[in-house]
Amino acid sequence: VLKVHPEVFAGRKQGHFDLAALKANSRIKVLAENQHPVPLIAHADAVYTVTSQVGFEALLWGRPVHCFGMPFYAGWGLTQDALPAPARRGKATLEQLAHAALLRYPRYLDPERNELCDVYRLIDWIALQRQMRGRFPQHVEAIGFSRWKRPILTRFLDGSALRFSKSKVRSYDAECIAVWGRKEPQGLPAGASLLRVEDGFIRSVGLGAELTRPLSWVIDDIGIYYDATRPSRLEQILSERDFEPKLLTRATALRESICREGLTKYNLGGQHWQRPPDTKKVVLVVGQVESDASLKWGAPGIRGNMELLRTVRTARPDAWLVYKPHPDVVAGLRQRGKEEDSAERYCNEIIIDAPMSKLLQAVDEVHVLTSLAGFEALLRGRPVFTYGLPFYAGWGLTQDVHSTPRRTRRLTLDQLVAGTLIEYPTYVSLTTGRFTTPERALEELLEWRSRGPEKPRLWRRLWRATLGAYARLLRRNTGA
Repeated sequence: VLKVHPEVFAGRKQGHFDLAALKANSRIKVLAENQHPVPLIAHADAVYTVTSQVGFEALLWGRPVHCFGMPFYAGWGLTQDALPAPARRGKATLEQLAHAALLRYPRYLDPERNELCDVYRLIDWIALQRQMRGRFPQHVEAIGFSRWKRPILTRFLDGSALRFSKSKVRSYDAECIAVWGRKEPQGLPAGASLLRVEDGFIRSVGLGAELTRPLSWVIDDIGIYYDATRPSRLEQILSERDFEPKLLTRATALRESICREGLTKYNLGGQHWQRPPDTKKVVLVVGQVESDASLKWGAPGIRGNMELLRTVRTARPDAWLVYKPHPDVVAGLRQRGKEEDSAERYCNEIIIDAPMSKLLQAVDEVHVLTSLAGFEALLRGRPVFTYGLPFYAGWGLTQDVHSTPRRTRRLTLDQLVAGTLIEYPTYVSLTTGRFTTPERALEELLEWRSRGPEKPRLWRRLWRATLGAYARLLRRNTGA
């Protein structure tokens, strides 16, 4: 097997071999494409080179290496050399060579923190890039993504070549299709895989409806986490994953960091809320956008905010009932729910501007349909009552009105955290534009929050004004 440098094959540089003559030899296989050398080394019985660093990598793999030049790793008694070694080179072990070449000689720069680091940090970072880049097929057809989302999707699917189309599948290049949420693409080719993309659970400083760039998205090749009518990759992880101690230690530290720093999905500011004095029990009811797919596909019973509020009032007649509408509705970006203007009839207080993290720490119970606030409440040790089937229900951690036969496993909180925040989402660094870990994503989120939300560009302010006007028009026409 002859591995030719890609630039030689492309004609940009001069090579040594007559490739046309070599290709005529049935015993020689010429590889010219840009291929990772590790699979070649792993299957080789020996490696021949002039001065290529592939020879050093083959030594690390324990392969016999023959050198026709005198690279840095030759002449130490570890390679079969065609040239005499310089007198200054003696004998060395492979461990000594690796220590000198990889630890003592170079300096390494952390690509995310822009500071010196050791080789192990860089190995971990590069390994993450390779792992994430190899998840999906080489070619992906992305259907129906807005112009704003397209460059973001390109980063989250780095490693795959994307082709964007508005609505039609290009069947000649459609081995894999990507869509937003639960959209059902028409004309899906037989055998094509489908990726569903959605916001992650630790997303940004600012609302997604305001087109704030995300730190995390989820890319699901089975279903999507909020659709309880079918399995999802998250549900499979939570049902089947063997959560080893190292992973659970990460989950514990991640959960404690989120709670300590007061982080939530959108990390919006707001005013401090004071728990009423002399109240025996304070119950939080969390409103949602009633047109959201999470209610359509994850709430088999109650689907309206006011119906939920009335149900909780009946169940907790003596409690101090607090209602918090969805921030997109408060911001005028999404339409209010049916009869939501009458919320004050069923609760003691409506909270508009209090940060969710502070609010969750001050209440005794949290009641939700499918809201992510229920998961955030679990992180903070609050009792959570669900009236739909959110992804975190059915595992023995919540009090649930509904159940699904697919969720029979009993999870600990940190197993839920490990599956939901470490194994399932994809994180992309705002600093590098490359894949990152949830731990580093939290660091960037804290830095982002300390700077404050980004000032929206003019087009985003116009977009928000348009959405607000559209929502007001809908309310006027429908009476909602």
